[in-house]
Amino acid sequence: MALDQYNEEEEEENGMSFLDHLEQLRWHLLRSISAILVFMVLAFLSKSFVFGQVILGPSKVDFITYRVLCQLSDFFSLPALCIEKLPFIIQSRQMTGQFSMHITSSLVVGLIASFPYVFWEVWRFISPGLYDKEKNAARGAVFFVSLLFFLGASFGYFILSPLSINFLSNYQLDPSIANEFDITSYVSTLSMLVLASAVMFQLPIVIYFLTQAGLVSSLMLKTYRRHAIVVILVLSALITPPDVISQILIAMPILVLYEAGIIIAKRLEKKRREEELENGF
Repeated sequence: MALDQYNEEEEEENGMSFLDHLEQLRWHLLRSISAILVFMVLAFLSKSFVFGQVILGPSKVDFITYRVLCQLSDFFSLPALCIEKLPFIIQSRQMTGQFSMHITSSLVVGLIASFPYVFWEVWRFISPGLYDKEKNAARGAVFFVSLLFFLGASFGYFILSPLSINFLSNYQLDPSIANEFDITSYVSTLSMLVLASAVMFQLPIVIYFLTQAGLVSSLMLKTYRRHAIVVILVLSALITPPDVISQILIAMPILVLYEAGIIIAKRLEKKRREEELENGF
């Protein structure tokens, strides 16, 4: 049988040709990009709130994280916990600096806000190609992926970013050197910390699907736990400022999620064994 004849018969069985799949993918991408652009425009128009309160929030001592730390310092009688001053100023040293960062920050907000819808569009494109068993195994994927994404983004914004900004603003080689950060550097650092945390919080989902595919097992995850700890610490060092506290802060929840992944893998293996026994294998 000729290859082109085989492909035509296969396409007829599936009900969609290759061009139909491309057309479907194009519409999923267009809807996803449209959602990002809508939230981006809304963020751009809400400049005083998005940029003044959200983006620049961790750079101000009245930020919620700093206020909570001061309350904890009073409760535990540890004055060092209270952050009452951030000795730095933010400047724009390029003519287009503020405008370009306005667009960049609006794009980041648009990406984060539209993530559940974008992932839903991606899932709608992928799911028809899955078997019923795979669809059942991935039930609730959009909810759990979005939940972990927002948990990671919140951790990066409310915990990791303010503590990192505090460390960097107080770090000095010499008292004569003033910390004057460019707006480009500030927005880039904040965006990287938030998005990196959001991505790293997807670890349980990754372990879940790798276990379903038979590529990893709970025994393998346990065996290579020490190696995983080293990798997590290295990644934490890459995405955080060079201070031990920030690295530990990002590493700890990732290690907890790794252990959660082991539990997930165990349950999947147990369920698989039960199904094999029921089917007489």
